[in-house]
Amino acid sequence: MDFKPLYSQVREEIVRRLADGEWPPGAMLPSEQALSHTLGVSQGTVRKALDMLTHEGVLTRRQGRGTFVAEFEDARVLFRFFRLRPDTGEHGFPRSEQIALAKRPADDADARTLALDADAPVWRLERVRFFDDGPVIAETIVLSAAQFPDMDKATPLPNNVYRLYAERYGRSVARTTEALRAVAATPQDAVRLDCGPGTPLLAIERIAFDVAGAPVERRLSRCRTDAAHYTIED
Repeated sequence: MDFKPLYSQVREEIVRRLADGEWPPGAMLPSEQALSHTLGVSQGTVRKALDMLTHEGVLTRRQGRGTFVAEFEDARVLFRFFRLRPDTGEHGFPRSEQIALAKRPADDADARTLALDADAPVWRLERVRFFDDGPVIAETIVLSAAQFPDMDKATPLPNNVYRLYAERYGRSVARTTEALRAVAATPQDAVRLDCGPGTPLLAIERIAFDVAGAPVERRLSRCRTDAAHYTIED
C-alpha cells in the first residue's frame, strides 16, 4: 500500500466532502481550528491541505474572511480553465452563441474519456465563442445525459457552463487535461469561424474532472489564432 502523508489524506477527506455537496460553491469552510478538531489532526496539517486545494483552484482564500469553495464567476478561476487570449493583450472572457444541443449515443471517444458504457446517451452542445472582433472558437461539449439530466430545459445554456455544472448538478470542475494539435479548417469551421476552408486552426481536446477525479466533460475546440494565442499561467 502506498503511504500518503497525513495532509494528503486530509485533502482527500475535504475533497470527498466537497464532492458530496457538504460545502457547495461559494460556501465558507469551517475555520482551520474547527476542521482540525473535526478531523482529529493538527491545525498545521489542515492548513497544508487547504493550501494544496487553494493552489489547485478548488478553494479561494479571502483576506480577513476565511476560506471559500471556488465559484466559477471568479475571474481567477475562469481564466485558469480558459487559456485563449486576444493578441491585443486584453484579459477578456468570450461570449457564446449556442448553435445546437442534442442527445445522441456516445461514440467510442466519448465513452472512453467520460467512462461511459458504449452507446450511453450523451448531450452534444455546439456553440461558437466570440471576442469583440468576431468568432474565435467553434466548440463542441459532450456530457453524460444520465449525469446531467434535463440539460435541454436550461437552453440557451449560459456562457459559463462550469458554474451551471456546479450549481445545478453539484459537479465542480477541479482540473482539466488538454491535447493540442494543428489542423486545417473544414467547410463547417469556415462557416462558423468566418474563415476560409483550409485556414490553420488550433484544435484542443479537453477533459474536465470534478473534485473527486471523475470525468465531467469532453470539450473539442477549434480555434482561430490569427488574432489570439494560447497562454499558460502558473
